[in-house]
Amino acid sequence: MATLIRTLTDHSDDVNCCAFSSSCLATCSLDKTVRIYSLNDFTELPYSPLKGHTYAVHCCCFSPSGHTLASCSTDGATIVWDTRDGRMLAVLEQPTGSPVRVCRFSPESSYLVSGAADGSVVLWNVHSMKCYRSGNVKDGSLVACAFSPCGNFFVTGSSCGDLTIWDDKMRCLCNEKAHDLGVTCCDISSHPVSDDEHASRYFQMASCGQDNKIKVWFILFADFLGGELRYKCTLSGHSAPVLACAFSYDGQMLASGSVDKYVIIYETNTGNILHTLSQHTRYVTACAFAPHSLLLATGSMDKAVHVWQLDNKQPCAGNAIEKDSKIRTAENWSEDDVSAWLCARGFAELVGLFKANNIDGKELLNLTRESLTNELKIESLGLRSKILQKIEELRIKTVSVSVAVPDEFLCPITRELMKDPVIAADGYSYEKEAIENWISNKRRSSPMTNLPLPSLVLTPNRTLKMAISRWLETQQKCGETTSF
Repeated sequence: MATLIRTLTDHSDDVNCCAFSSSCLATCSLDKTVRIYSLNDFTELPYSPLKGHTYAVHCCCFSPSGHTLASCSTDGATIVWDTRDGRMLAVLEQPTGSPVRVCRFSPESSYLVSGAADGSVVLWNVHSMKCYRSGNVKDGSLVACAFSPCGNFFVTGSSCGDLTIWDDKMRCLCNEKAHDLGVTCCDISSHPVSDDEHASRYFQMASCGQDNKIKVWFILFADFLGGELRYKCTLSGHSAPVLACAFSYDGQMLASGSVDKYVIIYETNTGNILHTLSQHTRYVTACAFAPHSLLLATGSMDKAVHVWQLDNKQPCAGNAIEKDSKIRTAENWSEDDVSAWLCARGFAELVGLFKANNIDGKELLNLTRESLTNELKIESLGLRSKILQKIEELRIKTVSVSVAVPDEFLCPITRELMKDPVIAADGYSYEKEAIENWISNKRRSSPMTNLPLPSLVLTPNRTLKMAISRWLETQQKCGETTSF
C-alpha cells in the first residue's frame, strides 16, 4: 500500500530533486531556491527557502549527519549550507565554470562530488572546502552520481550513456556503456548481496536513461580488484524516458520516475511492480527514500512534491523484467486505468457510464463525436467537445511514447510533441502555450541559452507545424499508432 500523506506546492517552477535526512526533506527547483521541511509535520523551516543561486538549482543532498546540505546550479557553483540555521558555509565554484548538474556527499562525509555539463567532475575535501582531485568523463555531460557504501569509490553517469567507476584518487577503474540515449540517474543500494560465483560481496546499482529503461547491475568495489560492473536485468515498466531512481533504505524496493508521469515502485529482488503512482500531472523528475523509514518523496515538473508512506510490499502488477514486460500505453489501459484518467481530467461523473459500457484504453482512443452522442448518450455538446479534446491529446501522447519522435518536434520546455510551434527571439521553436507561460512568469531569458531575449515577439512556425502533421499522418498509415 502506498498512501499519499502530503503534497508540497511551494515551488514556483519545476522541481528537480528531493533529498532526505533523518529529520528533514529538502527540495530544489528551477525557481533558483532550495526548500527544507521538517519530517515531524512537513512544515517549512523558518529559514527556508535558501536563496543563493542565481540560476536553476539542479540537485541537492544532505551530508550523512544531516547537519549540512549541498546544492548545485546552472550558475556553476555548489553551495554548502548549515541545516541548523540556513547559513551559507561555502560556495564551491566549478573550476571550469560549467553548469553543475549533480552533487553527492560520501557516506563518511570526507568528500563531496560535483559533476558538470562539460563532463568535469570535482572531488572536494569537505573539511577544508578545497578541491582535492578533479577529472573528466570522456564524453557528454555528467548528470548522475552515487557513492559506494564504504565511501572509497563512486560511480558517475553521463549524457552519452556511460557509467564510470572512480576511486577516491580520481582514477577511472571501469567504464561501461549502459544506456544508448544517455544516463539520467543512478543509485547504489547500501545493502550487500551475496555472489556465489565470485565468493565476494557485491552491491546492487540501478541506472536509468533516455531509452525508457532501468538497468540493475551487480557492482563490486575492492581495493585489490578495483571496480567491476556486471549486468543483472532490465526493468521496463515505463513507456518514456526514466529521469530518476532510488533504492529504499533496506534495499528491498526501487522507485523510479518518468516522462510518462508515473512513479513505479519495484521489488528489487524479483523485479515485480509493487505500486504504480499516477498523481503527478507532468514529468516526474525526482524520487528519494528516507534513510530510516518507508517514506518516499517524488518531485515533478508540475511544481509539486508528493510524500508517500509505504507499508509492507504486496506485488500487484507482475514481473517487470524486460523480456516479460509490456509497455503501458493508453492502448493497453484497463477499464480502471480509463476511470483514473477520467477522474484526473475532471470527468469523475462519467466513470460509471464508461464502466457500464466497458470502455478500456483501446475503446477510449476510438471514441468519436457520434459514439459519444449515440452510444454513450452524452447530450451536452460542450461536454462532448471537452472529452474529445482530451482524447485527442491522449492520442498524440500515445504517438509520442509508441514510436521515436524526432527531437525537433518536441518542445524544449515540456519535451512533448508540439501542436502549435512558434519561433522565439533566440531562434528556437517552442510550444506556444509553454513559451507564453515562461514569459508571463517575468522571465525574459531564453529557456535554452539563459541569455536575455532581445524581443518577446513569437512567430508561428508553420513549416514545422506542417512537418509534424505529415509525420503524424505517416505513422497512422504505417499502422504504428492508433487511428485518428
